[in-house]
Amino acid sequence: MTRLGIDVGGTKVALRLAAAHRPPRDAAFRWPAPADPAEDWAALAGEVARLRAGADPPIAAVGVALPAAVDPAGRVTAWPGRPAWVGLDVGARLRALFPGAAVRWADDGDVAALAEAERARARNAVYLGVGTGIGGGAVLDGRPVPGCEAGHLVVDRSARDERCDCGRFGCVQAAASGPAILRRAARLRGSPVPFAGLRDGLADGARWAAAALEPAWDALAAAVTGLGELLRPEIAVIGGGVAAGLPGFTEAVAERVAGYARPGFAPPSVRPAALGALSSLHGALLLAEREEARSDRTG
Repeated sequence: MTRLGIDVGGTKVALRLAAAHRPPRDAAFRWPAPADPAEDWAALAGEVARLRAGADPPIAAVGVALPAAVDPAGRVTAWPGRPAWVGLDVGARLRALFPGAAVRWADDGDVAALAEAERARARNAVYLGVGTGIGGGAVLDGRPVPGCEAGHLVVDRSARDERCDCGRFGCVQAAASGPAILRRAARLRGSPVPFAGLRDGLADGARWAAAALEPAWDALAAAVTGLGELLRPEIAVIGGGVAAGLPGFTEAVAERVAGYARPGFAPPSVRPAALGALSSLHGALLLAEREEARSDRTG
């Protein structure tokens, strides 16, 4: 059977086509700018067509990791990263793009948590993905907990310097997303800072780089601590492209989680994503696999 996983991000999309007895085929592209649903969807459809060209047998199941809030009918209700998508019926569009295939979509943080928990053989896990936004997910007793929006946990009620995309102050995302970190780095350095510049500054021990990251590390540690109190996970996984691309990022979060520990309660083990920046993509493939199995049982 051939399965397709699609990880829809705020700035780019990653795809993986997996077929039995063949190496997987990967593709990726950046969204057009500015955001326009028609152009976005045309870009996605074009990349899918290129990836599946010559695929044999045809795609049987598709799993899609989405950063947007989607209602049960498949319509986007919120996506701060690409607000023009609000109202878009992604369910109908996906079914039209993949006729005859079993199609399922889910929150990107949820499927990333599922993939990382399976890789770690953990029954209970939480996941925080640091990228354009903060994706979050939880797995309890081997099953994902839908709608675990860990990126929008309020961890600093006194914050007034950086508003989250959701409109609130004090969210994890407001302090720890990639764009928030780079904006803070630019203020501290006094000039624009690209991601590579932040990475190099951190490696060189630049004080402005560490100061730009300190609020992010603390916000993520506060989120891990709160999730640990509520869910008692075995592991807390820090993933996403920002965390994977900055040396010592997860270790800094783990150090602060240890500092928040209270007597009689061991905090979850904090570790980097075993799947690197591809947790959501692997989760999307798992979603396709499970949807295919479900379709076989009910068909």
